[in-house]
Amino acid sequence: MASTLHLNLPIPDQAAQDRSQQLCQIIQQNIQQAGGWIDFASFMQTALYTPALGYYSCGAVKFADNQNGGGDFVTAPQISPLFARTLARQAAQVLSETQVLSKNQSSVLELGAGTGKLAADLLLELQRLQQLPAHYYILEVSDYLRQIQLENLRKLPIDLFSRIVWLDTLPVDFVGLIIGNEVLDAIAVHLVGNTEQGLIERGVGFAEDFIWQDEPLAAGKLNDEVSAHSLPIDYLTEFCPAATGLIHSLAASLKQGVILMIDYGFGAAEYYHPQRNTGTLMCHYQHYAHSNPLIYVGLQDITAHVNFTAIAQAGVSKSLNLAGYCNQASFLMNCGLLEILSETSPSDMAAYAPMAAAAQKLLSPAEMGELFKVIALSKNFDAPLIGFKSGDKAHML
Repeated sequence: MASTLHLNLPIPDQAAQDRSQQLCQIIQQNIQQAGGWIDFASFMQTALYTPALGYYSCGAVKFADNQNGGGDFVTAPQISPLFARTLARQAAQVLSETQVLSKNQSSVLELGAGTGKLAADLLLELQRLQQLPAHYYILEVSDYLRQIQLENLRKLPIDLFSRIVWLDTLPVDFVGLIIGNEVLDAIAVHLVGNTEQGLIERGVGFAEDFIWQDEPLAAGKLNDEVSAHSLPIDYLTEFCPAATGLIHSLAASLKQGVILMIDYGFGAAEYYHPQRNTGTLMCHYQHYAHSNPLIYVGLQDITAHVNFTAIAQAGVSKSLNLAGYCNQASFLMNCGLLEILSETSPSDMAAYAPMAAAAQKLLSPAEMGELFKVIALSKNFDAPLIGFKSGDKAHML
């Protein structure tokens, strides 16, 4: 099997191994056709998104939840509705502020909606807040996940479900709130290093199994970007031009409103810190985290932390305003998470205990509270966002 089994990880079943083998053969062919080497971004893109075979495009369960376990990782919306209920306060503010220009057509657009749980919980809470969007658009590249979303969101009341529209491309002149929760970390990255001989790009070759193979970094935009950072010698890290491209596309799509991206990562000074000399690339398989993306191809998630300075610069370069940047704990506290928690009495342990445990995971620096960041980019929107009223660290980007 080209995607070698790993003794320290759970063994995939035979069907999964067969599917992985098919995907490995496609990548082998790509390597051969490219002359024996492909950049890692091409490998990662193929491993994650090849129709019917890539990690996000096949039928295995990816998103775990507190009740049922399973999957490979847990996202904030799966932990508890508390995340979406709190986020809804920020969404309601943006929808309210943008209603006039849109003639009450202000909407929400979610990028990569996972199982649809965030969409469902957001709509239910926005209904309680009497601030429903005209539409709840979902842009989903995975046909498999789109089907999962449809099955789950059909359970909503008809008035809410009727507002949901799946898109194949970004809308034109969008007004409202664009949300991306753990989207940027799944965008394919280039692996780049600095050596005594100069800048290299780490890619993938094939010799019985997939192998790492370094080539001199070609001249061009990526080389220019990397050179601007003056990386130390013997240093390997990630650059993500595709994330910059996504922000450029969102800026072109947005007429008025806010883009809110939530993910794990750092500003550039911390991202490219001299001590972070092996980068941030991580893989997730059945709740095991490791750093080898060349195994279990198509069966495991591959991610990299987000350089939020690059995201901010991409937005500003396309006439967006940096409207806020802080850690997830500050954002959720600003949006009223503790007030929502206080609506449930601690004496009702059956209801309160799970919410309190969820709040701990969402807010604790040892869990998601510090590593996860929230960045807001706005256009034709002047109101201070409630999620950044304290703890805003935009000046540090």
